[in-house]
Amino acid sequence: MCVPYQHVSKLDELNAEVRTEMMEQVTKAVAVLSFVYKPEGFNVGMNLGEIAGAGIADHLHMHIVPRWGGDTSFISILGKTRVLPESLEQTYERVKTAWENLDE
Repeated sequence: MCVPYQHVSKLDELNAEVRTEMMEQVTKAVAVLSFVYKPEGFNVGMNLGEIAGAGIADHLHMHIVPRWGGDTSFISILGKTRVLPESLEQTYERVKTAWENLDE
């Protein structure tokens, strides 16, 4: 996720500098995740407003979700179970290392 420090619920409540910085951070996140996990694509977006799925008021943020062919399988749909290919601690270390070392 890419989350601004400012607590707002609408894009137009952020100034242009912050919106630009968010897009730069999202771009870097896509590059880092591409390097680390080699996904086939990404879902990048935000839910604006409660009816659109925004769960917390004044918490605007962007999702960056790597995707692979077949990554929504029967285990998630029928078994209501999520499979993690590595521990969250491993994911954190891999992404953190790549983030810190990515050439900008």
